[in-house]
Formats: sequence, structure tokens, C-alpha cells
Amino acid sequence: MQRVSLGGLDVSGIGLGAMSMSDYYTGAGSDEEEAVRTIRRALDLGVDFVDTAEIYGPFVNEELVGRAIAGRRDEVVIATKFGLVSHDGAGPNVLDSSPANVRKAVEGSLRRLGTDRIDLYYQHRVDPGTPIEDTMGALADLVREGKVRHVGLSEAGPETIRRAHAVHPVAAVQIEYSLWSREPAETLLPLFRDLGIGLVAYSPLGRGFLTGTIRSTRQFAADDFRLTTPRFADGNFERNLRIVDEVEAVARTVGATPAQVALAWLLAQGDDVVPIPGTRRVTRVEENAAASEVTLTPDQLAHLDTLTPPTGERYAEQDLARTGL
Repeated sequence: MQRVSLGGLDVSGIGLGAMSMSDYYTGAGSDEEEAVRTIRRALDLGVDFVDTAEIYGPFVNEELVGRAIAGRRDEVVIATKFGLVSHDGAGPNVLDSSPANVRKAVEGSLRRLGTDRIDLYYQHRVDPGTPIEDTMGALADLVREGKVRHVGLSEAGPETIRRAHAVHPVAAVQIEYSLWSREPAETLLPLFRDLGIGLVAYSPLGRGFLTGTIRSTRQFAADDFRLTTPRFADGNFERNLRIVDEVEAVARTVGATPAQVALAWLLAQGDDVVPIPGTRRVTRVEENAAASEVTLTPDQLAHLDTLTPPTGERYAEQDLARTGL
């Protein structure tokens, strides 16, 4: 597994998103023992960049990751996120990146993860009620105290990124980036490269769509988050299947799976781009890790670059408004 530097933080070229082990997707929380095995298998394969957040569950995903890495802390680069849980009594899904809340959040995450430091600590969503300079000042204090090694942002816009980086170096920005979500990266990558910031691509498999295993939304449980997103809405979903058909065609040519092709395309976008595909199954983490061995030809990359954009926004309107992009 190749190594990548995210603003000075050394990580595996492919990471592991832990969210779906506990929340949001069909089957989340149904087999914690398999989820633990998946994280440990990822470490065995050299996938050491593990991503979680206090909002996942909330809280239970960090606890799960903490259980999985117990006794192997020095093998893991832990990334977690704050800002979507207010610890003053308002609770989950309330934007709060005030310095006081940052302090409370990090203590809880450290406890649940069973560690004395977080390798990459992200602001999950920009808080319009708190100047980014105040938030970054609090994070800089945590870096000086040794509780946080590197600082990141998630779904932040260019102005916010520049202002934040002026206070304390931003090692990475996490955005949705995949064969069917290219727009954020197209506008932000030049800025990242100018400032020396890495890009962490979440949902690199299009929320499972690009694996080719989802052919109907009837496969989802009623509370699956994807059912709230326009791209999975009736009509849009069926039209978007043409995208995965094209990915499958390339996969047959190179002797890989559609998921591996989608990840290989991301890996070809630069040595400062790290996808964090999410899964809760050992077989899937093995498949994803093997994507690092898939090489796409210039013609194949060019063909994938020209895929028709998906129909529908990537988030529902209220969630898209929170992205800051």
C-alpha cells in the first residue's frame, strides 16, 4: 500500500470510513463483531487511516473504532470530527464549533477512542455562528497540548479554508469526491495544492452506487439515509444507472471490480488525494485495498473523465445548505 502525505500527516493511500458500521445505511449496527474484524483486517492490509466522528451513532462509532484498535494504537492514524453535536444541552445535529464545545468534544472523543491523541481532528461542518478564527484558535491550543496532531476541515468553502489556514495549518479537507461527485474537487483542488492541503475523499464509491451492487432502492431499509438524497430518488436513480454501467464496462476490461475502478480513478487524480471508502465487511475492505494495484490506462481515465454527470443533487436541500460549498 502506497503512502500519502496530507499536509505532513503520513497515511495509507486508501483509508477506511467507519460511519456505515454504526449509522445511516441499511444494516448499520447489525454486526459489530464483523465491523471490528473489518477494521483489524484493514490494518493487516496496510490500510491504517481510519475515519470516524462523534455524530455517527452518535458516539457509538467512535466506541467501536476504539474497541477495534485496542492494543494496536500505534498502527493507526485516527481521524475523527466534531461540530455536529452541541455539548451544552442542545445535542446532536446542532452546529457548534465554539471553543468551549471543541474542548468538550475532544475530551469525549479521546475517551471513546481509548487514546491520548487524535491524529487528524476535523471540523465536521462550518458553524456560521462561530468565526472560523475562534474555532481554529481552540484547535491550535489542542495541538500545543498534544491532544491533536493535525487539524482538518470538512465541506468548507475557499474563503473559510483560507481564513482557517491563516490561523493554523490545515492538513486536509474532507469533501465528497468520486466519479459522480466531481464538482467540489474541481473548484477546490487548485486551492488545496496552492496551500499544501490534502484532499480526503469521502463517499468515493458514490454511497455504494459505483460498486454495481445496487440496482434498486428497494434494497434499502426504510431509514437508509440514501433515500433522502435526490440522486437516489425515483426516476433519478434509474437514469443514473448508466454511470455504473460505464464503470462496469471498464472494470471488465481491466479485470477488476467496479469499486476498484472507481477508487483507481481517484488514486490517479494525484498523490494528495486519499479516498476513504466505507464498509463493515472484511471482504469489501480486502477488495477496496486491492484497488491500489489497479492501473488504468490514459484512454480509460479519459473515458471515465467524460462520464455524464448524475441526475440530482448529492444531498437534500437542507443538508446541502450545511456544506458551505
